This record gives sequence, structure tokens and C-alpha cells, in this order.
Amino acid sequence: MPHPRARGFTLVELMVAMVLGLIFIGGAVSLMLANRRSYSTNEGLSQVQESARSAFELLARDIRQSGISGCDNRGRIANVLNTATGTQWWQTWFGLRGYDDTETSTGVAFGTARGQRVAGTDSVQTQGIPGLGMTVAAHTPATASLQLTAATTEVGTGDVMIACDFDHATIFQATGYNTGTFTVRHVDGGGPPGNCSRGLGFPTVCTTVGTAYQFARNSLVARFGATEWYIGNSGRTTDSGRSLFRLRLANGGVVATEEVVADVTDMQITYRIGDDDTFVLASAVGTTDWANVNAVRILLTVNSADSRVSSDAAVNDGRLEREYTQIIAVRNRIP
Repeated sequence: MPHPRARGFTLVELMVAMVLGLIFIGGAVSLMLANRRSYSTNEGLSQVQESARSAFELLARDIRQSGISGCDNRGRIANVLNTATGTQWWQTWFGLRGYDDTETSTGVAFGTARGQRVAGTDSVQTQGIPGLGMTVAAHTPATASLQLTAATTEVGTGDVMIACDFDHATIFQATGYNTGTFTVRHVDGGGPPGNCSRGLGFPTVCTTVGTAYQFARNSLVARFGATEWYIGNSGRTTDSGRSLFRLRLANGGVVATEEVVADVTDMQITYRIGDDDTFVLASAVGTTDWANVNAVRILLTVNSADSRVSSDAAVNDGRLEREYTQIIAVRNRIP
């Protein structure tokens, strides 16, 4: 016989306790998984928002400055870059122009290789001056020498430059830079593409002397900026495989291809001409109307870097996807 003081649990009591324990454990696990899923979703949303913010900030900086020569000279632009030794997309002055999703741009081709443009996405090209530029101390047309007022590390041989005053602006290539005297040379030749003339006057005449002109003291000199923004292939399989890219005219007249923001998968752009109350596609902007485009509307599609964070893991590899729109005014063309 069992001892009268013996105590224990019946089988039913043990089974009830086990069931209650499993319920509590299941609830705790479910809560942990829900918190983890919520954290992943919020992290993915933060990634999308940060990518969109960075993309618009950098895009807007170039688009706002597009078409700015540095001086108010009624659009009188001389250009002595030699078209006989080079016909780069940035070489002739246009200020701002775009390409629809089916139009091949002059800067980057459609393709599937890394850095090539993704079919079905728009691109936009800009020209202007990055930064504040420098001022002229003295200009000697006879020796094709532009002396700057101070030393700078922003200028080097081969850089594409722009000089301007209130009469006109001239695009040329620096054929030399003396760091001791702060002097930029602009003789004919050099390159590629080089200069077709040493004369920086307006209009351009492509002879050795060309149209002679002297930029007075305190005229502006700056590096010439040119970019093309587009959606390109990143070449990675660990993310969406697409990024926002930029072609940029870099030091020495060399074009650099830069991946700027990852997981920007699409870009669609429309343009406002003059005082129109609508935005139109690039294909609807006439050749002569690009100079009158004063606002650009950009629609970006952005994915999260992390996968399997959305509610439907079967779509887009579970990445969050959002669309963002921003209108950017072209600063020197605002009516």
C-alpha cells in the first residue's frame, strides 16, 4: 500500500500541464516571430526611404544646375572643342536633354552587362558647372594663357573648362596647367578632343587664331560638368540587380561610370516646357524646346536591399517596393 503521506500528479494533470505549457511556448514563439517580421519590414522600409532620399538629392543637384554657364550672358555659348578628333555626348552644348524608355541615348547603350542601361527606363543628361568656380587674374589671348587669382587643385591638364563673362561663355580644354603661376593654357590641339582654336571669342571660328577675345579680370573660370543619370545593371545577384548610375565627365576629359544608389529599379521622367501646365515625355520635347524646359518630374521605383521582408515572398523575391515622385525646378529657367 502507498504511504498515506505520498503525493503526486495524475496522468490527466500532467497532460493538462503539458498542453498549457505548449500554449504558452507557442504564444511566445509567435510573438517573437511577429516582432522579428515587423523589425525586418521596418528595416526594409527604412532602406527604401534612404535610397530614395539619396537618389533624389543627388539627381536634383545636377538637374537644378543644368544649363548654367556661370554668367548671365543670354545663352551665348562658344565652343572650341575639336569635333574632328572627338564627338563625345558631352562635347556640344545642350544644357539639359532626356531620353524615353525606348530611346537610345548618346551616352550609354541598352544592354545586360554591368553599367549598361536597363531597357524600359528613362535617362537624363545635364551640363553646367559644378561648384563655385574660380576667377581670372589675367588673360593673354596671344599666348592662350588664363591666369587664376589663386592656386587650385581642381584644374589639371586635359580638363574641360568653361570661361564666361557677361558677353558670352566659352567651352575649351586645358592643354596645360602651371601650378606655380596658376596659369591654364588653351592652345589649339591637345586632347582628345583638344581645341580647334585658341581664340575664345563668340562665335566660334575653328582656325588657329579663331575669334580672338580677352576675358577681363574677375571673369569666371570653372570645370565643365556633364552627367547622364540612368538605371543600369549592377551585376549582382544578391540584390535587385539594378542601380541608379551616373556617367560623369571627370578629370582629364575622361568619362567615369559610377554606381550611385543600389536597388533603384526604374526611372520615368517627364518635362515641363515654358509656362505649360502639363509635363510631357522626352520624345514630345522638340529639339529647340529643350532650352525652354524649366522643370523635371521624376518617378523612381525603389526596392529594399533585404529580401523576404514583404508579406508576399513569391513576388519580387519578397523585397519591399515603393514609388516616389519629385518635381525639380531648373534654377536658371524658372519663369
